[in-house]
Amino acid sequence: MLEAMKTSLTLVTGGSRGLGLALVRQLLDRGDRVLTLARRAPPLEHPALIAWTVDLADPAPAASRLAAWLGAQDPGMLASVTLVNNAGVISELAPLGEVGAADLSHALRVGLEAPMLLASAFLRATASWQVPRKLLFVSSGLGRRAMAGSASYCAAKAGMDHLARAIALEEAARPNGARVVSLAPGVIDTDMQVQLRSADPTRFTDRSRFVGLHEGGMLDSPETAAAKLLRYLDRADFGHQPVADVRDA
Repeated sequence: MLEAMKTSLTLVTGGSRGLGLALVRQLLDRGDRVLTLARRAPPLEHPALIAWTVDLADPAPAASRLAAWLGAQDPGMLASVTLVNNAGVISELAPLGEVGAADLSHALRVGLEAPMLLASAFLRATASWQVPRKLLFVSSGLGRRAMAGSASYCAAKAGMDHLARAIALEEAARPNGARVVSLAPGVIDTDMQVQLRSADPTRFTDRSRFVGLHEGGMLDSPETAAAKLLRYLDRADFGHQPVADVRDA
């Protein structure tokens, strides 16, 4: 009876809109307990949802808060625990030398520093938990294929991929080590795509490609992409490849 009462705990960054919000909705629908960390609360209420409004451009306080909160949880009541690092931003779409330092710093702090600090807090706080532990980094094909005009985003996602590889090596040597994947979700119809299509084509030469993807109906909805990510998360072989793409599954 006690086993039947256990629930999975899933932590999601950037859960207030787009892919993150779709993930939160689907996680709640399947019975998970969910904690979101985002600049805004998600536009929904649910008894199993906890929403923190945090600025991931200043990630150290959020990581400390997460470690303390996890330390107060009872892992004996959980079926599993997962951290989904989904939040990310793009800086101004232009050659690197034409983008302001504050803009670049913000993109890297949200896109790479925050996932690293939150992952560290998660791994430290749950190290002794005897339940399945998973880390899912929402990456991008642009972490594996460079694109002019978006150097900071490419760098953050490439760093995220290599971070996952390093964590996977570390956790493989630990008892009940966390399973880790940095997963590219495909091309999704989100606000970020609107930014890409609206960029100045003289400074962002790939703009026409993203316009074509939209006009050709080649974008997944956030709901479709979220379902693909959760199916991948539930795979028995999750973590066997620390860097993966849903389109190769």
